[in-house]
Amino acid sequence: MFSRKRAEQPAPDPAPTPRGKGHATPKRKEAQAARQRPLVQNDRKAARAAAKARRDEAYARQHQAMLVGDDRYMPARDRGKARRFARDYVDARWSIGEMFMPIAFLILFIMLVGSIYPEVAWAGTLAMYAIVLGGVIDSLVMVWLLKRHLAARFDDDEIPSWTGMYAFQRSFMLRRFRLPKPLVKRGEWPQAKTPTRP
Repeated sequence: MFSRKRAEQPAPDPAPTPRGKGHATPKRKEAQAARQRPLVQNDRKAARAAAKARRDEAYARQHQAMLVGDDRYMPARDRGKARRFARDYVDARWSIGEMFMPIAFLILFIMLVGSIYPEVAWAGTLAMYAIVLGGVIDSLVMVWLLKRHLAARFDDDEIPSWTGMYAFQRSFMLRRFRLPKPLVKRGEWPQAKTPTRP
């Protein structure tokens, strides 16, 4: 009787065999080191290449802005309505200073060819000084007139410092080499009431 009850009891489930993870549990220091990511890329060559690509992109955007007159991406020295007005004012006029370089090369060529004649060298030197002096006087007068126009059209806080010198330097550059590129033709005075020369 006891043996029949013992025989009818179900046999216990076999104990599960332990299954391993296939690797040892990492220590805390190893787990923390695995989660950490370097702030600076380990590959310095790739970092330099990425930085160079960003610089090239910024330079290309800036150069394009200087060609089309996009004020958003121009260098800080060229931004603002007052600087735009100064550039247009310089580009609308003929300046003696912008002809300095071509005339100077011509005079030097004449002086080299006629170097055997002291009179030619002396005349060339005088002509060089005359061009420089004439360009400086012409540009100074232009800056004086420009400042009057700026004061009449803009508030003091809207006119950056050294805007006069900015225009003075631009007046000595050949028109085709000026950056930002001229956006007005000769005689197209910016915001002028009359087409006559100021």
